[in-house]
Amino acid sequence: MEYFEFCNPTKIVFGKSAIEEITKEVKGLGSKCLIVIGRKSAKKSGAYDKVVSQLEKAGIQPFLLEGVQSNPILSKVHEGIEMVKENGLSFVVALGGGSVMDTAKAVAAGACMDEDVWQVFEGKLEIEKALPVVCIPTLAASGSEMNGFMVITNEKSGYKLAAGSPLLYPKVSFLAPELTFSVPRNYTAYGGVDAICHLLEPYFNGPYPYTPVQDQLAEGLIRTIMAETEECLSSPTDYDHRASLMWAATLALNGLTRAGVGDHPFPVHLIEHSISAIYHVAHGAGLAALLPGWMKWKASKGQPQKVAQFGRRCLGCPEEKDSLDSALKAAEAFGKWLAKIECPKSLADLDIPSEDHEKIAKNALFQSKIWGIEADYSVEVIMEILSFCQ
Repeated sequence: MEYFEFCNPTKIVFGKSAIEEITKEVKGLGSKCLIVIGRKSAKKSGAYDKVVSQLEKAGIQPFLLEGVQSNPILSKVHEGIEMVKENGLSFVVALGGGSVMDTAKAVAAGACMDEDVWQVFEGKLEIEKALPVVCIPTLAASGSEMNGFMVITNEKSGYKLAAGSPLLYPKVSFLAPELTFSVPRNYTAYGGVDAICHLLEPYFNGPYPYTPVQDQLAEGLIRTIMAETEECLSSPTDYDHRASLMWAATLALNGLTRAGVGDHPFPVHLIEHSISAIYHVAHGAGLAALLPGWMKWKASKGQPQKVAQFGRRCLGCPEEKDSLDSALKAAEAFGKWLAKIECPKSLADLDIPSEDHEKIAKNALFQSKIWGIEADYSVEVIMEILSFCQ
């Protein structure tokens, strides 16, 4: 296990009465805030009115930024920053899924800068200050409610980039599982895949060879997410299943399972960000289309043992004499599970032709260079990976 430091400063308030604790928890953050929501669901479900009521009880005046879309865009971030600066707002509340939370974080950082916050995503600037962020997730997926990461698409340049800072960890996040009851079937499944991929990236890509603690933490969460995703698809308003899925998705990217595995890239996310930027597919759907093929590519590069282990421990695959055969069967088994929950399992399922591989790879290279991994994930390597995913 490699040297690591682990600190997660986000306070979690979880359960059926979580929303009712907002008044108490936000006192001291300021008298005016920005609420960030998506297009319709927060208002339609009544969640927005409940949050506003709690804020007003605390003597806080809310301002609204609405219309955040899936794969959130930079222009909406700029709109929020302008609202914060013009009205002297002191903190940001995110009520929605990962796109809403990422937008809120970018606004919180950008409102404290004279420069364009996009320069942070390009790796040209560091975040030195940010407004406090409060998260109320309505989708079990991104884990943004308990980490310092954000992903934004620049609709002018066509790049979807990730950035992060310890200053972007939410001050407090309120996890009310009932807010996820109305999540559409496809996005429930996509959210489960997103959370699984957050666990698989360090599981497969961490350089340290002996990580039994991290492996079994990840494997336990993956098995839970797989089972609870199926249950939520079968019984969308079952509180216990929604609660289990929500907490597992939060734990999937709060830093715990990554601690000690060593520095590692997120290549599946790297490539998917380009796919969703170009084709506007849902993030979880893009990850699903890549994962089985990426596992096959990983196994073919002389690293089949971990993929085979994943198959045995998470998918019930029998152990084969040849580890490569085991790994390939694990990838196939995971693809079958994706089909079971009605997710794509290849790029062809998203109607993305092989002729587009070079375009995707060149787009992904921009992020690869920012992350300093272009030697390992060049255009040629990314195109090779994509060929396994077609």
